[in-house]
Order: sequence, then structure tokens, then C-alpha cells
Amino acid sequence: MTSLIPNDLAQKSLAVIMGGGAGSRLYPLTKDRAKPAVPLAGKYRLVDIPISNCLNSGMRQIYVLTQFNTTSLHRHIGATYKFDHFSTERSFVEILAAQQTTENTNWYQGTADAVRQNLRYFLESPAEYFVILSGDQLYHMDYRQLLQQHVDSGADITLGTVPVNRAAATEFGIMHSDSERRIIRFQEKPKDPALLDELTIPAPLLAALGRRADEELFQASMGIYVFNRQVLIDTLANEKEADFGKHIIPAAIDKYRVHAYIFQGYWEDIGTIRAFFEANLALTDIIPPYSFFDREYPIYTHARFLPASKINGVSIHKAIISDGCILTDARLERCVVGIRSVVNSGAELRDVVLMGADYYEGDPRAGALDLQADAPPIGIGRNCVIKRAIIDKNARIGDGVVITPEGKPDNYDSENFYIRDGVVVIPKNAVLPSGSWV
Repeated sequence: MTSLIPNDLAQKSLAVIMGGGAGSRLYPLTKDRAKPAVPLAGKYRLVDIPISNCLNSGMRQIYVLTQFNTTSLHRHIGATYKFDHFSTERSFVEILAAQQTTENTNWYQGTADAVRQNLRYFLESPAEYFVILSGDQLYHMDYRQLLQQHVDSGADITLGTVPVNRAAATEFGIMHSDSERRIIRFQEKPKDPALLDELTIPAPLLAALGRRADEELFQASMGIYVFNRQVLIDTLANEKEADFGKHIIPAAIDKYRVHAYIFQGYWEDIGTIRAFFEANLALTDIIPPYSFFDREYPIYTHARFLPASKINGVSIHKAIISDGCILTDARLERCVVGIRSVVNSGAELRDVVLMGADYYEGDPRAGALDLQADAPPIGIGRNCVIKRAIIDKNARIGDGVVITPEGKPDNYDSENFYIRDGVVVIPKNAVLPSGSWV
């Protein structure tokens, strides 16, 4: 449903999207790109989610802070998010890359430090509220509702939180709030059962959320923050505090009114290979937990003007097929097929995220590999069997290749493939000759 909250608060706000660190837990998908630039759902990038949430919430002043492997992320944002120069309302999606200056020769030391180093740019805006977002999460949120609660509660800082069970609570920063949603305690990844008992959501708040009074739930931080203008300036004054979750928020709880905005929709932190893999495949379900088909909340991305996909004699069960693909006499079961993917006859793909390609075979961008007679063409060759795998962009998989994690350790590194949490990852631009067994 379209939000009935007016755009006034959104127009008084400025969004800051964190471009992420080195992304080691998503390696090798982050070997040559930043986390927010990782392809998602066949045709999108992770960064499209928070940017689209901002645009759908009426927020049109957006900064993206970047530091690691930024080229593809910069290229994507520059090609995708362009606004009318003659609009009366200033609108932009602007990149602020890490830089050394005469005042500061350090790169970003954490999320708070990244905002601190760019604060002078943010303060050029008359924005009253600053919304700080992560660039690697999958969710729909109308930030106007978050802003409205922030104002109505009289909060200085509001954190987005999501209810999680005991098992998941050990992997997140956990907030404990009173029945009025004011946060009174924070614990980073609590493991002690007795401590967890103290951090459960109180029964009155569970009732207000429409949950059962006997549910054992905890408030996990989403990495989403709203700061009043002066509060942001004041909390960033201590240059030793580098991170919002570890330093700024715990210190602010005793000094400021810090409230929780409890989000009860679908939310997934795409921080690991397993999370990325399962979130993508879940999109193929008949009723997926997250939908790209909501016309009132579209997800924006780069318009490529590719032809419709051509499918010849293919058996497909639960799959997403992106633009510009050529699939021939193959079998696909629970697969996400990215743009410009080529799958040849006899291939069998089961539980596969195939990211596709940046170009077609013969394109000058393919480089020297197109000139090598023994290099397989871009795509999946004939009679391949691929199970439980992520195939990154521009991979060249020859005929008769078998890719499966069966009989292998859950985590393993090799020259042409990696295994993470029982998922095989074929890196970008990899070449697997015909007959290879991975």
C-alpha cells in the first residue's frame, strides 16, 4: 500500500548509504567489486535496494560512501540514477569516495568515521534529519514511517530493529528497549544464555507489535539510523569512535533519547555467501518472501535495452530468467539466471545462481580470451551438470563440466573455484575447460 504519510519529512532528510568494507565474508564475489555492486536477482545490484527504498519514500538527496573495489559500483550508479536538472527540488545520488586530505590522511576506519570524514558535505544541505543506511540488505521499507515515528517520539536517534529468535540473536547487535521503545541497553552478539534472557522483548511491547506474549524474540540492529542534525554533529565529535554499532550508539544510549523503530517485514542481511545464495533462490518460490513485482514500490536499476530472452526446448521449474538470455534444450530447477546468460543443450542446473555476462561472445570487451581457440565461449557448455553453485559474470564453462559441492569440504579455495558454506562459487571471468570436474 502507498504510504499516507506526506513527503514533508522526507524532503527534510538526507540519506547516506554505506558502500561497505572489504566484504571478506562475500569473497570471491567481492574480489573485483564492492559489496553493494554484487549482482542480485538476475538484473539488479545490491545497492539498488536502499536507493530504491529512498526514492519510493520521497527521499531524493542520497549520498553513497565508497572505498573498496569501487569501479563497477561507480559505473553502475553513474549510469543508472540521473535526475532532471530543471527540477525545482534538488535531487541526486552522489558518490563520495574515500580520499586523503591535508586534514586527514586516513581511509575510512569504520561506518561512523566514514560519515565523519564527509560531514562537511552533508552539512551543506539544510536537512534536519540524516538517515544512514547499509548498502547490502534486501528489504522493502518506507522511510517516511521511520521518520514519522522518530519525530513523534521526540527521539534524538532512532535505530531500525527487527525481531529475531534466540539462535539468530547471537549474530547481531541486540537492542533492549522499554515498552515505549526507548533503548536502554545494547549488547554486541550476546552468547551467554543468561544475558540473552535479560534482552528479550518485554510482553507489553510484544502485545503492541501484535505478537504472542510468550514469544521469545530479540531486537536485532538493522544498521539503519536516523539522527537529528545537531545530534549527529555532536556524536561524531570524538574522532576515536569509528563505528556506529560498536561505539556511537552504545555511548549515546545514556546521553540521548535513542528509540527503536521495530520493522516486522522481510529483511535479509546479505553478508555471507550462504545468505546471498539462499536469498536469491528464495525469489524463485511461488510466493517469495521478497517481491520485485510491487508496482507501487519498484526497484530501479540500469536500463540496458536488451532483447527478450530466447528459450528453445528448455525444461524450467521455479526459475527467474533475466533479459537477453539464450537457453537451449537444457533443464533448470530453482535457478536465478542473470542477464545475457547462455546455456547450451543437455545442461542441467539445479539450485544455481547464474549471474550472466557483461557482454556477448565476440564483443571487443571480451578481450584476448575470444582469440584463444581452446577457450570455451562465455556461458554454460553442452551437457554440464551444475548443482548448488553461484556462477559469477563472464564465466566460461566448457562442455561436460560437473560442478557440485558433494563430497567436498564446506569451505575450500582453489584456483578456479571456491566453496563457502557448502556452496560452490565460480569467480568472475573464470575459465573451466571442457570435461572439468569441480
